[in-house]
Amino acid sequence: MKKPVLANRVTLGDIAKDTNLSTAAVSMALRGGSGVSSSTREKVQNSADRLGYIYDRSAALLRTGLSNTIGIVVGTVSNNFFGKLVSGVDDVIGDVQKISFLLNTREDPDRQNDLLTRMREQSVDGLILCPAPGTSRHLLETMDKWNMPIVQVMRSVSETKGDFVSADYQSGIEALCAHLIRLGHTHIAFVGGALDHLATRQRIKGFQTALGRARLDAGRIVRETNDSRGGRSAIAELLVEDNPPTAIVCFNDHVAMGVMAGVRAAGLTPGRDIAVAGFDNIDVGAEAFPALTTVETHGLDIGREAGQLLLRRIADPKMPSERIIIPTRLIIRQSCGADLSEENAQKWL
Repeated sequence: MKKPVLANRVTLGDIAKDTNLSTAAVSMALRGGSGVSSSTREKVQNSADRLGYIYDRSAALLRTGLSNTIGIVVGTVSNNFFGKLVSGVDDVIGDVQKISFLLNTREDPDRQNDLLTRMREQSVDGLILCPAPGTSRHLLETMDKWNMPIVQVMRSVSETKGDFVSADYQSGIEALCAHLIRLGHTHIAFVGGALDHLATRQRIKGFQTALGRARLDAGRIVRETNDSRGGRSAIAELLVEDNPPTAIVCFNDHVAMGVMAGVRAAGLTPGRDIAVAGFDNIDVGAEAFPALTTVETHGLDIGREAGQLLLRRIADPKMPSERIIIPTRLIIRQSCGADLSEENAQKWL
C-alpha cells in the first residue's frame, strides 16, 4: 500500500503517480471531463481524498483568468426572500464548480462601494447585486471599467441598461388590490416602502394604478417602515383615523405580520374586521393565524435566472444586455377574509 504524500500541498503529479495515470488524465477526471470513464474518475477521486488534495484556486486563476468565485451582494441577510435567492444562485453556479461569497450592504451605498472593491480584490468572476438605495447611476460604468460582469437583482440603477432579473412587482400589487376590491373594499391603505428604490416605486405604482382603474380615491400610503415593528406602529396610527381603512396592502410579509399583530392588539381580528395582505410569500406567512394572503415573488427562480445570466455574461462579455422579469402569483388565504370561521377567530380575540 502506498503511503500518503507528506508534502505541504498535494499536486496533480502526486495523484498521477499514485494512480499510474497521466497528469492530464487526473486533471480531466477531477474537473469532471466527459472523456474520462466513471471508474477512472472514481479511482482519481479516491486517491485525491486519501492524499489530501486541495484544489489550488490561485494557480487556476493564473492559468484561466477565472477564480471560480462570484460575489452575491444584498441589502440584508436576515430577509427570508434573499435566502431563497442565494439558494437559487448556488444551485446554478455549483453545477459549474463555482462558489459564492455572500455580503451584506446593510442598505448603505458607501458600505456597498467598499464591498464591491473587496470583491474586485478577490478576483471574483462576477457579481450579483441588489443595489442599495442611493447607489450611483454610474455603477454600471464603473463595473465596465473594472471588466467585472454584473447582474442586478430586484433593483436596478437604470430601467434600460445592464443585466437585470426581478419579479413583476407592479402587476403583483395590482392583482392583490384587484382581489381586495372584488371583496368589496373601497378604502385601502398601503404600508411600507421606507427605502426609495425601483422595487418600492413599482409596488406603489401598482397600488395607485389598481385603485385608479377601479375609480377609487387615492389610498393612504404609510412608507416609514419595511419591518414587522414598523407595521405594528403603522396600523396603530391608521386605526385611530376618522375613516380608517378596511384593508391593508403591505410592502412585504414582514410588515404584514406586524400589521396583523397591531390589529389584534387593538382588539380586532385580521381577516374579519380588517383585511391584511403581504408580499413575497415567506414561510411564516402560511403558518400564521389567519394565514397570510400574499404574492409569490419566486426568489429561488430569480436566483437561478440571475446565476445563469451571470454565467452567460462571463462567457460572453459583449453579448446584449438581458432584462428578465418573472411573473408573480397571487396566493389567497384567510387574512383577507376567506374562510375565517367565527370559531377560529375567537382564539385570537
